[in-house]
Amino acid sequence: MTLTLPVLAPPDLTALPGLTAALAARAAEHDHAASFPHEGVELVHRAGLLTATVHPRHGGSGAQLADTVRILRALGEGDPAVALVTAMTLFTHAAQARAPHWPEQPLAELLAESAERPVLLNALRVEPELGSPVRGGLPATTAQLRNGQWELTGRKIFSTGAVALRWMLVWARTDEPEPRVGFFLVRADRPGLTIEPTWDHLGLRASRSDDVLLDAVRVPYEHTALLAAPGADGGRDATAGAWNSLGLTALYLGVARAAQHWLTGFLHERVPTALGVPLAGLPRFQSAVGEIDIALSGAERLVGALAAAVDAGEPGAAEESAGAKLLGTRAAIDAVQQAVALVGNHGLTRRHPLQRHLRDVLCSRVHTPQDDTLLLAHGRAALHRTTTNALAPKGI
Repeated sequence: MTLTLPVLAPPDLTALPGLTAALAARAAEHDHAASFPHEGVELVHRAGLLTATVHPRHGGSGAQLADTVRILRALGEGDPAVALVTAMTLFTHAAQARAPHWPEQPLAELLAESAERPVLLNALRVEPELGSPVRGGLPATTAQLRNGQWELTGRKIFSTGAVALRWMLVWARTDEPEPRVGFFLVRADRPGLTIEPTWDHLGLRASRSDDVLLDAVRVPYEHTALLAAPGADGGRDATAGAWNSLGLTALYLGVARAAQHWLTGFLHERVPTALGVPLAGLPRFQSAVGEIDIALSGAERLVGALAAAVDAGEPGAAEESAGAKLLGTRAAIDAVQQAVALVGNHGLTRRHPLQRHLRDVLCSRVHTPQDDTLLLAHGRAALHRTTTNALAPKGI
């Protein structure tokens, strides 16, 4: 089969400031109702951003990680739910660009439809019993070969954007005598696939990360990717990890910037009668805002520079990205928490957006790699370097 390339709109990065504002205008509404922001995703599509990372060989622009970080930070500042589903889609296209693994027929369908309308993608890995697969274990979701097609049965939880996904990369194991594990490419309209509206979360409520139930969902035999023996990394190499770590950190730094912008506006407008001047004129508040701004600027610089280093193939850059996630997300969380502390009850009042930014930014902690596994790995590595260093103190 010869792949016919569609015409994909190039990403318009100049549209990002206006897009941030447009997304922010309805973010509170979607958060309150826990409703998926379909119109926000449509705006991202019109700006050519949903397909920004599609490789030129497939008709795309081939945006790299540095541009992706810029995109996700802007979208995160407007509506992090839109940013998160965009991130999952961009990461999937980027993985295909680095190492093609989709069969031609479903890829052709995906690209042709993406030229016409928003097409959201996500890898569904997490399960009720398994938890996060990065901590080990095999999926309970099974793929059984019947009459030349796979039949998928199982349940996936925390499936970001489930109600709006067009393609799902379902992580499952075969029922063969020697099972293989990999992704099965499933269109969301396949019979036997249903969405159970279980998402009732504190933050990122509009992401609709609901459960996906698969009941003997039939998938063409060739619609598989990265199918291999258990223990293979399933394509999650260091570069993939860097895209995940830096892209998502940028998203939450965008949330923190939104919180800072609201804070500065509030401080200019708030004039206590006992003072007779805006809070923005007081040194205590000026210093606090300065601390927030410096922390966020430093984290943004770190993420952006490291993303550029990953793009350039700088040795060790991809491996450093997990640590940057910890530093960046901590800076984002601390910034929003400081903003809440500065304004007191106003920060936790529902009619103000600061409480939403706080709830959303806390979600940064659940993304892979999580702090505990990252710190353990880095601590062990640092201790190992110490014991093998010829200059280490002796006799201790």
